[in-house]
Formats: sequence, structure tokens, C-alpha cells
Amino acid sequence: MTRFFFSLYQRVVLDHPRLWLILITLITVLAAIQARDFRLDASAESLVLENDESLAFYREMAKRYGGSEFLVITYEPEQPLFSRPVIDRLAQLHDELAALERVESVYSMLDVPLLLSPQVEFRDLASGYRTVADDEVDLALAKKEFTGANPVYRDLLVNREGKITALLINFKRDEEYYRLLNERADLREKRRTDGLTAAEAQRLEEVTREFSDYSTAQQGRLADEIAAIRNIMDGYRDDARLFLGGAPMIASDVIDFVRNDLSIFGIGVTLFLILTLIILFRRLRWVLVPMLCCSITVIWMLGWLALVDWKVTVISSNFVSLLLIITMSIAIHLTVRYREAHARQPDATSAELVHQTVSFMGRPVFYTTITTMVAFASLVFSGIRPVIDFGWMMTIGIGVAMLLCFTLYPALLSPLPAGKPQKLRDFTRRSTLAIATFTARFGKPLIIGSVLLTLVALYGVTRLTVENRFIDYFQEDTEIFQGMLEIDRNLGGTTPLDIIINAPKSSPRGVIEDDGFADWDSVPDPAADALDGSSDDFSDGFSDDPFADPFADPFAEGGAPDPLENSYWFTPERLALLLEIQHYLESLPETGKVLSIASTYEIATILNDGPLSYVELMLLASFVPPELRAQLVSPFLSEDGNQVRISVRVIDSDRNLERNALLEKITTDLTTRFDLAPEQIQLTGAMVLYNNMLQSLFKSQANTLGFVFLAIMLMFLLLFRSFSLAVIAMLPNLFSAGLVLGLMGWMGLPLDLMTITIAAITIGIAVDDSIHYIHRFREEFPEDQDYIATMRRCHGSIGTAMYYTSIVIIAGFSILAISNFNPTVYFGLLASLAMLVALLSNLTLLPAMLAWIKPRIPPLAQS
Repeated sequence: MTRFFFSLYQRVVLDHPRLWLILITLITVLAAIQARDFRLDASAESLVLENDESLAFYREMAKRYGGSEFLVITYEPEQPLFSRPVIDRLAQLHDELAALERVESVYSMLDVPLLLSPQVEFRDLASGYRTVADDEVDLALAKKEFTGANPVYRDLLVNREGKITALLINFKRDEEYYRLLNERADLREKRRTDGLTAAEAQRLEEVTREFSDYSTAQQGRLADEIAAIRNIMDGYRDDARLFLGGAPMIASDVIDFVRNDLSIFGIGVTLFLILTLIILFRRLRWVLVPMLCCSITVIWMLGWLALVDWKVTVISSNFVSLLLIITMSIAIHLTVRYREAHARQPDATSAELVHQTVSFMGRPVFYTTITTMVAFASLVFSGIRPVIDFGWMMTIGIGVAMLLCFTLYPALLSPLPAGKPQKLRDFTRRSTLAIATFTARFGKPLIIGSVLLTLVALYGVTRLTVENRFIDYFQEDTEIFQGMLEIDRNLGGTTPLDIIINAPKSSPRGVIEDDGFADWDSVPDPAADALDGSSDDFSDGFSDDPFADPFADPFAEGGAPDPLENSYWFTPERLALLLEIQHYLESLPETGKVLSIASTYEIATILNDGPLSYVELMLLASFVPPELRAQLVSPFLSEDGNQVRISVRVIDSDRNLERNALLEKITTDLTTRFDLAPEQIQLTGAMVLYNNMLQSLFKSQANTLGFVFLAIMLMFLLLFRSFSLAVIAMLPNLFSAGLVLGLMGWMGLPLDLMTITIAAITIGIAVDDSIHYIHRFREEFPEDQDYIATMRRCHGSIGTAMYYTSIVIIAGFSILAISNFNPTVYFGLLASLAMLVALLSNLTLLPAMLAWIKPRIPPLAQS
């Protein structure tokens, strides 16, 4: 610290310890009260890129073709599935689920028409149809239809072996949720492009808060609903194997993971820190004072996050434990320095020792804290919402930790009697001195070995990938993992991919004035209305729609215009083309079930014993009942017939799945093999959003590392006033980060939402040791101007503090390995390894380079 700032700090803080204790106590009480409103978030929105343009298109397509919440229950009975007792038992489960308050419908093998058991005529559909629940149905024949004969049902409702079925639970569309979501999205987009008026900016704040409150309440309702569904499922587990799947269930369970991680990590790290302080310092004050600093830092942050309604996600669920260990590392450095000063001046008062401690440690602690804050702040360049939030939370939290360590720590210690100085423990000091002897003897081989190891690590970095399976984010014993695996293996895949194909801008059946992507809000949404039961646009919107009137003549003169009269896709020829595309997509090894309007056409050709003419196609449309239209037509064909949606389910558990390559292949093949123009095709769905996030990871890694390197180098230059010292200080930390990234490449561990943060965080935290070491080196060097002797003294003093803090950080990161979220497990273990390498590098490679290069050591500035 400069003399001016330290003098100001002494007058404001050190001279008024009791005032600061009262002030901090009041703030802590208020923060604890506010922390009761602390919230969690596990929505899909928390796992996408910030401002991803594909997200807006995805929401528009969900609005157009249907995007209500749904869950999937897989049901594998002990008895044959196609037996009357099992059918009756399944119907009982179906009815219990349908009776739940927010469940709009339950869709299963019991609800779909039997078209080939035996084969029906077109005209039969208008007068009703049979299902497998009807007593007179031949179940053996029905099994053949579900397991292979009917291309629509195959791998959708029953697996190919005919042993497992699925029930799709559709929830009522929450219109208020989507109203708030869309209003917020529209205002944010306008802010990004055109700017907002004062009234619009105020409304954005209001709707953001309203949406946050509503979504939090919705999470609670959803948890209750899923608990009720699981209770119902428990009544059927005696004679069947059941799994629950679907995005709402994953979101609800992830909330539980986050809540458990917060509590377990916090409790685990707290117990470890207490035990560590007892072992290291063996005095009550050195347990209570650091732990109060840590605990109050967390309370303040929880209260502040609740106040500003900043929710914690699965990515930031470890912020409590990280904040505890980083705060503790600051407190340990202060404690070690205090005890050293007390050992040298046994008659000094506690206030005098505190003054000496903060006077000497103020500058290095300030810079170490700033570098750690810079490391976490670099995460805002990732472009991924949960990573950005994690970065800001930790940046602000570390600032709070430094504030408390330089206010609460001296305020607690100054009034206490200094007591007798403790004899400093020799074991750690002997260990660090042994490392100094090893470094002095093998300095050059250490440097050469580090260079060779760096080259190996750099090659490993080139092997890094971003392809990882979403299913691998969860432990194998979780229902999320088991349910996804069951659906992947037996029921057509889990990850949705939608292919939207528009009519060309000019076509033989009319001119399409736009590309089909504009003005969707002005077009009625048959899929959404069909899902929420409010209306049926096919039957209500057009009185002469042949889908609605079985006696309408689509070719009659003078009648109202048929909405599909100028349809591009609703012709036999183009439906046949779509069927070819669908078969191509089904042939890809990474895909499971594929559905489109062509699926309906395919079953129609089977019923017709051959391809349909245009007249036959329109007649077929006239016989389709409204409930079947909602299942087979509305989700796949726009109202005017000029846009189609192909629904593909991707097998996420396929270890050979490369999402980006698959998406590029599909896009290329649709244009080259099927003569579609590139502007006709757009891919969307969860598959695309997740892939966009993954593909951004390389750029994110480069951005965060680049920012951290430049920012820390600048601070090193300001702190050390020597370019050579700045470079020497950076190298051991870059080595540790590069070694861990290289190890990931060699082991085949992909980058994910958590592991992309390791390198930046490692550098940011590890440079703390470099700063403390070089700061002490500059203090000791003037004594004899000998690099080796100075190294030994530094290892015997600041080396012990580096050892203590590093052990705390390593163990703290290791506790993350008990998470249910695998990216957090990998993050914890890899970060622990990186910090261990950083400690060894700063105790060996750093002093070896100082002794070998012999840079000019500027004198230490006096406070």
C-alpha cells in the first residue's frame, strides 16, 4: 500500500475496531434475513449461449408446431406387454396420471388408432377407429403393427421387441409463463438492436422480476407435480420396471442436485477448514477469526444474490465452497505473517502486530485478490449464460472476501491480548526447505524437464474436443441417466432435432413472397391450439376446409378457397420426396425415430395399397378425425402447406455421436441429394442449441485465457516493476494450466461448461503464490544479494504459507468430487490437480528460473 492509502486505512479501520464489529454485525444480520429468499435455477435457458439467434427461432417453431411441457414414462411389465391383464393395468396407470390437475392429456399405445390390425379403409376413419384397449382387438396382430408394420408407431410407443412402451404426459400450456418470457425476450432484443425508451427500460425491469418470481413459483409447482407422478408410479413397480424422463423432470432433479451441492459442499468445506486450522495453528482464535471471515463472506453474498434476485445454477452451485476456500487462503496468509511477527516481537501488543501484518501483507494480498478476481471475471467472455453468472458471482464474492479480511480480521484481533507467541511448527518448514535444496541442486534439469513436459502438454491441448454426451453429465444411478438410456436404446432417442423446410420462393404451385420465417405471430397456430384445447384451426378457421367437412369438394367451383389449394408440400409428389428425406434421416446411425407429414403419407400408401393421387390425398384428408389431425398433421405441416417440420430424435448415448458433423452432414445432404436450396432449410431444436454452446467452448477458452494472461501480466508489471520478473512469475502458472489441459486432451476428456473455467481459474488463483513468493523474495534479497540464499529463506517463511493455502484450496476443490453432476466432479478433481502442480511449480520452477536467469530485483516499496 502507498503511505497515503495505508494512513487512511489506519485512521478509518485500524483505529476503530469496535465500530467495525458493530457495523459488520448489523450488515450480517440483514444479509442473513435477506438470504432466506435465495433462489436456484435449472431451466433450459440457463444452459444456452447468451444472445443465441437460434434460440429465438427455436421458440418461434415451438410456438407454431407445439412446445408444451411433457414427461415420458417408460413401462416394462414382467408379463407380456400385449396381454389383456397388462393392457388393463396400463390403462389404470394412464387414468391415474390423466386425473392430475395440470395434466392435459396422456398419450400412449392405448390412444392411437389400429390401422393395420386388420387393415382399415379410408372411409372407416370418419366413423371412428379401434384401439388396443378395445376387448375384441387381436393383440397378436396389434403387436405386429406396433413393432414393425406401422412405420409411425415403430420405435415410438413400443420398442421393436414389443416389451417396453411409453406414456407421454402433456401438461397444460402455461400461457402466463410464455407471455412473460416472450415479453422479456422482445424487450431484450429491442434493447440490443434499437435501444429502449425510459418507459420500456422500466417495463423490462418489471417483467424480468415478474418472470423470475413466476418461474420460481412454477419450479415449486413442478416439483410437487413430479413428486405426485412418482408416487403414482410407485404403485406399479411391483409388476413393472418404470423410468421417468423428460426436460421438466431433469430440470426439477437438477434443482435438487444444486440444493444438495450447495449444502454438502458448504458443510464439507467448512468442516475441513475447521479441522485444518486446528491442526495447523492449535489455538482457538486462529480457528474462530478465519472461520468468521469465511462464514460472513458467504452470508453477505447469499443475501446480496437474494436481494438482486440472482439465481444460482448447476454451474455456479460450487460458488459457496470456492468462496470459503479463497477467503480462507487470504486469512491464512495474514495469520502466518501475524505469527511470524509475534515470534520476532513477543512483547508487542495485538494491535501493533495487526498493524505490522496488514502493513506488509496489504500490497501482495491486494494484488493476489485482484488477479483471482480477474480470472473469474474473464469468464464473462465465454458467451454462456451460467458461466457468465458464475464468473460475476465469484468476482464480486472475492471482493467481499478481501473487504472483510481487511476489516473484520483486524477488528476481531486488535482488542484481544496477544498472549504468548507460539512455537512455529517445523515439519512444514523442513519440507519446504528440502524442496529448496532440491531446486538449488537440480535447477537447470528442472527447467529443461519443464520445457519438455510443456511440449507434450501442448500436443495434448491440440487433441482437446468439445463433443460430450449430455447423458454423461449425470451419475449412472440417477433416474435422469437411466431414463435417458432406456429411451435412447428402446424408444427412438432422446435429443430432439427439428428440420424446417420451406417451399422455394417461386414454385409451380404459386409464388411464395417470403421465406416462411417472417410474420409468424400473424398466422394462427393450429399446433398450440390443439395442445391447449382452445380451438382447432383446421375445423374452426375455415368452413370449407376438407379436413373439417367430409362432404366438401375441394374442386367445386364458386366455393370458399381451400387453404391447401396452393400448398407446395401437400401433394403426392412432394410428400413422396419428403418420405425419401425421412428414410435418409432414419438411415443415419446417430438418429432414432423420425416423424413428419410424410409418416402419415407412408401409412396412407399402405392403406391404399400404393401411391395416392391428388384426389385420393384430399379424400383421405377429409376422413381424418380432428383428434388424429392434432397427432399426425398439425405438428408437421404449416396451415398453408408451404412449410414442413421433420422431427428427428438423436441418440445422445451414442459414443460416436459428433453433433456438429452430423448437423453439417444433414444440411449438405439435403441440398446435394434432394436438390433443396440452402435457404429453404433451417435446423433447430435442443440439439442445435446444445451444439451451439459446445462449439463456442474453444472460442470461450481462448477468450478467457487471453484476457487473464494480458490482465495479470499488466498487474505484474505494475507490481514488480520488472518485465523479466513478470514473465518469470507467469510461466509456472501457465505451465500448470497447460499441463491440466494437455492431460485432458491425452485422456480424451472433452471441454464442457465447467472444465472450460479450469485454466483461467487455475492461473488466477495460482499466481497468488507467485506474487507472495516474489514479494518475499524482494524483501529478503537485499540482505545478501544472493539468489540461492534468498530462495532458502523464502522457502522457510512464505513457502509454509503457500503450502498451507494450497493444501486448503486443493482439498476444497476435491470436495466437489462428491457432486451428482459429473462436470462438477471433473472440475473439482482437475482443478485440484492444477493447484497441486501450481504449488510445486512455484516452489521449484519459479525459484529455479530466478536463480538461473538472475533478473534485477527491484527494492520493495515501503508502506
